[in-house]
Amino acid sequence: MGTLSSELSPIVERTADQPRIYADANIPTGVVAYMRERLGWDVFFVLEDHAMRRARDVEHFRLARQLRRTLVTLDRDYLDDRLFPPEEGAGVIVFSAPDERWLQRLLKRVDREAFSGGAALPFAGRKFQCHIGQTDGEVGAHACE
Repeated sequence: MGTLSSELSPIVERTADQPRIYADANIPTGVVAYMRERLGWDVFFVLEDHAMRRARDVEHFRLARQLRRTLVTLDRDYLDDRLFPPEEGAGVIVFSAPDERWLQRLLKRVDREAFSGGAALPFAGRKFQCHIGQTDGEVGAHACE
């Protein structure tokens, strides 16, 4: 058995046209299923990997880069550029939503606006916040640069 990266390489080749996502432990399981089944994303979910489920945030950040996957999270700690330098990452999207239904709306928007162009890592070297507006339920988003 090789490294995680070497074992996943053949799978990467087959899914090159799908958004490649690294979902950390705070993404709900139902939302991971939505990303896979409804959006067609290739999702590595840390809760499905016994060795990674209790890893520190910095380990998730590094592994997402190594696996060439956009890290998707609800954890605002990833917005700290001192701990997680954007230029060293494969891209981070930090979501904020009151429940899974709203989170799915945000994911659908990201799919439509960022992943429809076919770029392998559209957020590489950047961080992005995606949230629901405070007053009218409008979906809002902005880059963190």
